[in-house]
Amino acid sequence: MTQKQRIDAFVTLGKLLASDQEKTERILQQASIKNPWYTMENTKKQFQALSSNLTSEKLMRWVALYPAIQNDQIVGLILAGNIPLAGFHDILCVLIAGFNAQIKLSSDDAGLTTFVLHELIEIEPAFAKKIQIVDRLQQYDLIIATGSNNSSRYFDYYFGRKPHIIRKNRNSMAILTGTESPEQLKALGFDIFDYFGLGCRSVSKLYIPRHYNFNAFFEAIEDFNVVKEHYKYVNNYDYNKSIYLINGDKHLDNGFMLLKEDMRFASPLATVFYEEYDQIHEIADQLEAQADKIQCIVTETTIETSIPTFSLGNSQCPSLTDYADGVDVLEFLFRHNK
Repeated sequence: MTQKQRIDAFVTLGKLLASDQEKTERILQQASIKNPWYTMENTKKQFQALSSNLTSEKLMRWVALYPAIQNDQIVGLILAGNIPLAGFHDILCVLIAGFNAQIKLSSDDAGLTTFVLHELIEIEPAFAKKIQIVDRLQQYDLIIATGSNNSSRYFDYYFGRKPHIIRKNRNSMAILTGTESPEQLKALGFDIFDYFGLGCRSVSKLYIPRHYNFNAFFEAIEDFNVVKEHYKYVNNYDYNKSIYLINGDKHLDNGFMLLKEDMRFASPLATVFYEEYDQIHEIADQLEAQADKIQCIVTETTIETSIPTFSLGNSQCPSLTDYADGVDVLEFLFRHNK
């Protein structure tokens, strides 16, 4: 299978993901039953985001950075399931580079990855020999594993002797200046509420200037109040609210999200932490010192940092070169090509 054949197959797959075929609708509905966090709306949003990258122009420009190869090496993939098709980009990297993928799915996957790979093989049958879904990885040459801080220690122990990419928990931040327009603040709502805040690109903390007034922010994100109609989300909201009330923790509540001042990055579901600042460069320095805990930053101001930065509303729409944890997967694969 040539590189062009691989690209053409993914382009066709992208068109399928963007379509409203009856078969796709049925799979999305089944997934939402198996995993209630995978609502049809969120999965469609992910399909559209993936499809937007699967164009001939984008894929060709992306792979042109590296030589075309044919490879029989096996890459073991341990995929996350926090959001729909969380591991798709890793699969794409492995297959587009010509490697074989041995895939351990998340228990939360709800059949979505299997469906997408089945469609890919229908489009290009040669992929059938390049893809294997397994319960246990074995006889692999490279490893890409995504999990929590706890599971990463397990991954390091079992897979550390092989060339590997092992990902831990990361969170995303927003830096506000107080000059954002209502439209920009509403866009921030997508960074917070898309996928119910379960993604590593979901904003879990706001940095705000001292004496910031949240009224404009709350007004701008009011349309996102539909999240409270989701029983699992509202259960988390109610639980965290009760804990803060019992403990006497100072917090703000707009009826579907809690804001709490906290120095930590990782906030509970339905809660966003915030921290005040005096000088924005101090925040940039603080975040840079903890860059290994941060996936991305969204802001409308300019900051000096090596951390990937997006404008408000764009954290959940990474391009092909916006690699998780900033680790270039294609470079990793080609560096270990034999």
